[in-house]
Amino acid sequence: MSFLTFSGITKRFPGVLALDGVGFAVERGTCHALIGENGAGKSTLGKILAGVHTADGGEIRLEGKVIHPTDPLTARELGIAMVHQELAFCPNLSVAENLCLGDLPRRAGFVQRGELRAHARAMLATIGADIDPDAIIGTLSTGREQLVQIAAAVGTGAKVIVMDEPTSSLSAAETADLFKLVRELKSRGITLIYVSHRLEELFALCDNITVLRDGKHVATEKIAETTPHRVVTQMIGRELLIATPNHLAREPGAERLRIEGLSSPGQFSDINLCVRAGEIVGLAGIVGAGRSETVQAVFGLDLQASGKVTVNGKPLPLGSVDAALAAGVGLVPEDRKRQGLVLGLNCRENTALAALPALSRLGWIHRANERSLAAKYTQRLRVKAPSLESITAGLSGGNQQKIALAKWLARSCDVLLIDEPTRGVDVGAKAEIYQLLDELACEGKALLVVSSELPELIGLCRRILVMREGRLAGEVQRADFSEAALMRLMAGVAAA
Repeated sequence: MSFLTFSGITKRFPGVLALDGVGFAVERGTCHALIGENGAGKSTLGKILAGVHTADGGEIRLEGKVIHPTDPLTARELGIAMVHQELAFCPNLSVAENLCLGDLPRRAGFVQRGELRAHARAMLATIGADIDPDAIIGTLSTGREQLVQIAAAVGTGAKVIVMDEPTSSLSAAETADLFKLVRELKSRGITLIYVSHRLEELFALCDNITVLRDGKHVATEKIAETTPHRVVTQMIGRELLIATPNHLAREPGAERLRIEGLSSPGQFSDINLCVRAGEIVGLAGIVGAGRSETVQAVFGLDLQASGKVTVNGKPLPLGSVDAALAAGVGLVPEDRKRQGLVLGLNCRENTALAALPALSRLGWIHRANERSLAAKYTQRLRVKAPSLESITAGLSGGNQQKIALAKWLARSCDVLLIDEPTRGVDVGAKAEIYQLLDELACEGKALLVVSSELPELIGLCRRILVMREGRLAGEVQRADFSEAALMRLMAGVAAA
C-alpha cells in the first residue's frame, strides 16, 4: 500500500480546467518531483494537498485513509504542510511570533515572551537552523525565511511537506544548504513533494518524478529510469529544439545605450558598457554583485546614482523614471509579481499599463484602442489566457512573464532592461521567451539581460559582462563563452 495516493483529482477555476482526473502514488520517506509546464496544474495539486484549494472531484488517501484537507489548519492536523514560493508569513512580526501565530503562550491575557522564544528555538532546532527568534521575518533573506517555513512544518509534526519552487530565489550556497536539509528530512521518514522547473535539481535530489501536462497525468517514473530529455518531451508533448539565435547572424547597428562611470553608494561603482541595436548583451554575477541595482539605476529608480547614461545619442537624466520612459527605456524587473505587474488587474489592463498616455485623452482611456493594443501583443507573445479580461493573478508564471514583456512592447521601447527573464518559468515557456527576445533583437531593439542562469546567457547573448562586488570584472565574447570562464570572473579567480 502506497503512503500517499491521488485518484481522479479534478479542479476547475473560472474558464480553466486546472486538473483533469490526476492520479498517482507517492512512497513514504521519498522526495517525489512534480513537474510540468506553467499551467500544467502542479502547484494547484500541491495546494489541494495542503488545504489551500479544495478539489472539485477525486480522492486523496494518506496511509490508506481518505483525507479531506479543506483548509491549511486541517491539513496541518493531518500532518501536511507547504513551503510556499512567495512570502508566507507576516513580514512585520518576529520569527517566534510567526512560528507560534494562533497559539501564542499567554497568561492573564499577556503573551509570555520567554516561553514564546523557547518554543520557537525548539522548532528551529528540529532542522538545525541558527536563526534569532526575535528577528523580524521581513529582514531575513529568502533562504532563511524558507528555513523558518520548514521549521514550522517539521516542528508541528509534518509527515508530508510540499515544496513549491523552493530554490527560485535562492543563492547557490542557500540551494546547497536546502538540498542537505531535504536529504536529512528524507532520512527521518518525512515525505517531500518537490515542485520545480529545474530538471538538474530534480535529478540530483528526487527519487521519483510525476509529469503533468495541461492538467493531466502523463507519467510517474523512477528518476533512475528516465532522462531529462525524456521528461522534457513528456512535459511539452513534442521534441524541444533550441536553435542558434537569428540575431547573431546580423551585424549590430547603431549604439542604443551607453553607460559611463555609473555608480551608486554601497551598490555598484564605475560601470561602463554599451548595447547596440540588434544586440543582446548579458549581465552575469552572483547574487549581490549589483546587477539588478545597475539596471534599476538606468531606469531611474536610484536617486543616488551618478555617472552618465546616453540613449540613442541623447543624455538620459538619472533618478527619473519619467525621463527613462520618454527616452524609450523599459524595465522587466526580476520579481514580476511584486514589481512588474498589478496582479489584481486583467490581461488587457496590465498589457496597456505602460502605454496609457498614448491611449488617453483628457484623462479618459480609449477602451477600444486599449483592447486592440493588448490583443495585438498578447497574441504576438502567445499568452495563454481564457480572455483579455482574465485576472493576471490567475495566469501561470510563464504567461505572467509574457504579459510583463508585452507591456513594454506595447510602448515601443528601443532599449529593454530584462532582469531574470525566465525565473520560475517552465522549459516550454522558456523556449518561447528566448525566441521572442531573439525576434526583438532582429527588429533592432537593444537588450541588456540579467540572469543567474549561465546557460541562458550563453545561449542568448553576443557578449556577456560579468559583475563582482559591484564592479565590472570582465567581458566575454561569444567565441570564448563557457560556464568555466564566466564562473572564474564571477569568483575573481585567474585562469589556469
